[in-house]
Amino acid sequence: MRLTRKTDQVVESKAPALGLNRRQFLKSAGLATGGIAAASMLGTGMMRKAQAQEDIGHNVPTEVKRTICSHCAVGCGVYAEVQNGVWTGQEPAFDHPFNQGGHCAKGAALREHGHGEKRLKYPMKLEGGKWKKISWDQAINEVGDKMAAIRQESGPDSVYFMGSAKFSNEQAYLYRKLAALWGTNNVDHSARICHSTTVAGVANTWGYGAQTNSINDIRHTKCIMFVGSNPSEAHPVAMQHILVAKERGAKVIVVDPRFTRTAAKSDEYVHIRPGTDIPFIYGLLWHIFENGWEDKEFIKQRVYGIERIREEAKKYTPEEVELVAGVPKAQMYRVAKMLAETKPGTIVWCMGGTQHHVGNANTRSYCILQLALGNMGVSGGGTNIFRGHDNVQGATDFGLLFDNLPGYYGLTTGAWAHWSNVWDLDPKWIASRFDQGEYLGQTPQTSAGIPCSRWHDGVLEDKTKIAQKDNIRLAFFWGQSVNTETRGREVREALNKMDTVVVVDPFPTMAGVMHQRKDGVYLLPAATQFETYGSVSASNRSLQWRTKVIEPLFESLPDHIIMYKFAKKWGVEKEFCKHIQVNGEEPLIEDVTREFNTGMWTVGYTGQSPERLKMHQENWGTFDVNNLTAPGGPAKGEVYGLPWPCWGTPEMKHPGTQILYDQSKHVKDGGGNFRARYGVEHDGVNILAEGSFSKGSEIQDGYPEFSADMLKQLGWWDELTDAEKKRAEGKNWKTDISGGIQRVAIKHGCIPYGNAKARCIVWTFPDDIPKHREPLYTPRRDLVAKYPTYEDRMVARLPTLYKSIQDKDFTQGFPLTLTSGRLVEYEGGGEESRSNPWLAELQQEMFIEMNPADAADRGVRDGDNVFVHGPEGAKITVKAMVTPRVIAGECFMPYHFAGVFEGESLAKNYPEGTVPYVIGESANTILTYGYDVVTQMQETKSSLCQISKA
Repeated sequence: MRLTRKTDQVVESKAPALGLNRRQFLKSAGLATGGIAAASMLGTGMMRKAQAQEDIGHNVPTEVKRTICSHCAVGCGVYAEVQNGVWTGQEPAFDHPFNQGGHCAKGAALREHGHGEKRLKYPMKLEGGKWKKISWDQAINEVGDKMAAIRQESGPDSVYFMGSAKFSNEQAYLYRKLAALWGTNNVDHSARICHSTTVAGVANTWGYGAQTNSINDIRHTKCIMFVGSNPSEAHPVAMQHILVAKERGAKVIVVDPRFTRTAAKSDEYVHIRPGTDIPFIYGLLWHIFENGWEDKEFIKQRVYGIERIREEAKKYTPEEVELVAGVPKAQMYRVAKMLAETKPGTIVWCMGGTQHHVGNANTRSYCILQLALGNMGVSGGGTNIFRGHDNVQGATDFGLLFDNLPGYYGLTTGAWAHWSNVWDLDPKWIASRFDQGEYLGQTPQTSAGIPCSRWHDGVLEDKTKIAQKDNIRLAFFWGQSVNTETRGREVREALNKMDTVVVVDPFPTMAGVMHQRKDGVYLLPAATQFETYGSVSASNRSLQWRTKVIEPLFESLPDHIIMYKFAKKWGVEKEFCKHIQVNGEEPLIEDVTREFNTGMWTVGYTGQSPERLKMHQENWGTFDVNNLTAPGGPAKGEVYGLPWPCWGTPEMKHPGTQILYDQSKHVKDGGGNFRARYGVEHDGVNILAEGSFSKGSEIQDGYPEFSADMLKQLGWWDELTDAEKKRAEGKNWKTDISGGIQRVAIKHGCIPYGNAKARCIVWTFPDDIPKHREPLYTPRRDLVAKYPTYEDRMVARLPTLYKSIQDKDFTQGFPLTLTSGRLVEYEGGGEESRSNPWLAELQQEMFIEMNPADAADRGVRDGDNVFVHGPEGAKITVKAMVTPRVIAGECFMPYHFAGVFEGESLAKNYPEGTVPYVIGESANTILTYGYDVVTQMQETKSSLCQISKA
């Protein structure tokens, strides 16, 4: 028992003392008095809510609920304290295997979700320039009628479904299903602009596009290289595990254009010019190959195409790398030697590596380096790809993408047949929901839609030039903020032009206020994830169950209820929830979990039943922090959160896969090998593994993906039950919804997806091996001829510019290189975190970091207001932070701010009471054109600007 201070009284609480509480955090951070927390927050509703607790009395018990932080994807556990339905306190879970009682500033401020003074409180519409309160029924009917009219005139592709990395897994799955039943692939979410190039690059190297190990496993590494990753600010709790590794002797290498707080902890800080990741990696490989440091046996058995890489690396001599990337020869040698001699080693990257027009090639290059060193499939090795939103991994897995169905099944007729089978719906009926005809030789149902990085081009582009019937006329901005997208002027123009804008979010977001409209905007208040329940996937692929902390505040509704309301309006609610129980208008979350268990065979989202996930949540203290495995208790032998792939049905009790491609374990215990995803040979050369296989495999060599025919050839077909045979006939491991093919393969020690080599050559990509191409807005005109970009081309239904931009020289007017990144205080577009008074206190100004030399040249001093000019014509006003963290000629801006647009405050556009505590210019207003040639990732990490004193 302890005494916990609640405002001005002491309330008895039986919750255990688990760590730093809210008041201790504020005191240590110097926030207990003054500033926004006192003047703004305590003067408004929170003080009233706190005083209301005095009526509760001393004898009301405190209910403690287990939930998961809703910010970054580390997946920290939280104990939420609730009294009479009011969220009155919180503690970080001291016994949670991920955070062990740790919290960052954002995690420590979660309780504000339970008060929500800046939240939308009821549905609203913009009418005659004024916000008007409306009912849910009116909102659904009016938006639904507008959608029906647009569908009739322009087809279903003229409605855009922007989804959210804040959905639970179940909600993400339902949203993709909702878009499918509407009849469009114009559905996407923020992974497009954070890790889509990771998914493409990594999946096309060894099979799956996800983090291979875990944040906890970094504790076992001997060497960590961060490339464009700053966990000290972006993933502070992950940094705890990293520092454990450092204390155990691990070397830390930080590769970044900016000297970050993570760099301050490094053994070797490497400055590279923005946009030169590939020359840097090839420069390391030059030393590795020259000195014979590569893992020759690993390459022989498990890697295809390394000779092409060896030849390409010869071009990147130490002199060439210094010329292009700016890294001295001696440092390149030191780093390469450190990586080669200090193993196992891991590579961590984030958006500094992904947000480039060659982002897919960057991520492939990191993978190839790990293959050359033999660092894959081992504890302490792998590629640890930190994700930035609490469920951006899960939302990606569940198909909130313009080019995939749930489980990365693609958009082929076979993929649609599989999900029609899972949904128990007629494939012809689903096909009839889509626009008919062909555009560029593909039907709308089987062609990739428009990416969320370029939805505005789908609105503004000449409709004769886009590969769909008509422009986008209505868009849902569902848990996604538009200030996270580059080319802010075009974003605003598109918001102005559309027939209707629909924002579904706990906050108005910039989609609701950035436009210059008088009508046609709807704000629908979604509940937060603390006002609903379901599963969420952390960065390491572990699923965690969230318990509802409080009932939805105000008139907000959980996302899946809103989805059901729209399905009902369109008349497809029976198909939407054919095998999902609906209580009133709420689809039962557990039934949604079971439905995706029925279909997600590709990535192993099949073994995690609601019951198994809840059992893990209830017993998270029994899992070992070092290996995430429970040594005893109800989950004995299982990995926390049953990280995918968790093979087979829940009844098979697969423990989950802690480390991908680990051959030291039997597949039934989480072992495996590289995936046979690309056939059995290429150009007449075997691409299956050679003399390499996972422990216990009865096929002791490479083998293809399992199918019904393969089981018959092996003589294993009769090991299926009669019921399994009926469902498995003519199917493969991905489409057999009985799970029989997977069960039998695993029984014989074989992984269902086959056993192949990882590939360095991706013959389906524009560049089959990674190639350096100068950024579109390059400061180095002398390198353009040698390292040019692509020719202009069509990508994802839209004409996409490359050479026509790079051919223009902007360096005279815009001599400074500009990059962007995260702050520890805020997240994403920042609407939620800047509306939190405890976080708003910590960082109140939007700023640009500039080197003292550049500042002196412009007569700028630290703290001055400055104009930042972009080469596409935009201009923003921010504070100057003069610091040597950036070198002369390079600048940095955070991307979490919004609410000011080119000097104009947008505060007047918000509904009353919803203006965030902190507003500022968005970095993306001036960040420029540039999109990855495979995924349409935006290029935010290498642009140009000019700075002048305001």
